[in-house]
Amino acid sequence: MEQPQIHNTPIVIAHRGAQFLYPEHTMEGYKKAIELGADFIEPDLVMTKDGVLVARHEPYISETTNVSLLPKYADRKTTKMLDGVPVTDWFVSDFTLSELKTLRARQSWEERTHEYDDFFEIPTFEEIIAFAKAHKTTSGNPVGIYPELKHPSFHKSLGLAMEDVFLNQITKAGYVDKTSPIFVQCFEVSTLQYISARSDLRLIQLIGAAGISSNGDLRFTKEDGSYDPEGQPYDFMLSKDARTYSYFATEEGIKFVSTYANGIGPWKPFVISYSKASKGEVEVLAPTDFVTLAHKHKLEVHPYTFRKEDTLWGNNKSGATEYQLFFEAGVDGVFSDYTKAAVAARNKFLVTDN
Repeated sequence: MEQPQIHNTPIVIAHRGAQFLYPEHTMEGYKKAIELGADFIEPDLVMTKDGVLVARHEPYISETTNVSLLPKYADRKTTKMLDGVPVTDWFVSDFTLSELKTLRARQSWEERTHEYDDFFEIPTFEEIIAFAKAHKTTSGNPVGIYPELKHPSFHKSLGLAMEDVFLNQITKAGYVDKTSPIFVQCFEVSTLQYISARSDLRLIQLIGAAGISSNGDLRFTKEDGSYDPEGQPYDFMLSKDARTYSYFATEEGIKFVSTYANGIGPWKPFVISYSKASKGEVEVLAPTDFVTLAHKHKLEVHPYTFRKEDTLWGNNKSGATEYQLFFEAGVDGVFSDYTKAAVAARNKFLVTDN
């Protein structure tokens, strides 16, 4: 597979839109993020009962919509197995698109403003694409989209062919190769391999962890050693593949990713971790070799998620900001809830770096 050039300028990805202000995954939030200087907007994609891709962070929606307040949908609350874990909630897959359009988005963060709760619709992927094509970034470039296919194995178990619908939609929209302003991300490996075999788009393998130990080492199972969906691709668990996300931080794992993807989206501690002192204090550790290994195999690195609420990153001896630490570590982009802050930090870094 042909690999793209590594970015000289880190990109700013508006995580779920301008999530600090508007409820996540709304057209208003995406528009605001672009006005604030984002290069890409990030829609998380799930599927409706009638097979339409819409933007929600999870297949369940009580935390991000007003569905629980609507008596006519009270009987839709149900329990489903999501990546091996029982979840009781309202699920997008039990609603048609027309029904979902009667719901309104809500801010999921208690400490962020709720001024705009119950105003905005749930957007479709088609609507997001149309918005991106009709606008430019503040630097005059096409608005990039960075869709994540959420829980594809879960959707497949419901008879919903997420990957095929997605491929048809982006092909129709003209996103056909590595020059297209799109990155496609997923935590499940088989989904990215499926798309890689059928398109020439830029693909990003997401990786996470189940937790972090006091010395800064990442944990990939529950404390009792059992499976944790945060620490292993769910399609690996289904196929009885024992590899956890720790594998993707090794040179062998990164080389494996390079056979089907163009980058990795790691949880931040894969790049810069932190230790926990006995008094509850934390110390930011030196960068790992993650970025170096990824760049060696021509993979971009876009860590997640940068947000002001994550205050522990301010506790470092150098006095550098979190953004500065990661930009200096060589990352090629950042997922941020606070677009304006990310853009300002990126611009400051570029001036300082040059």
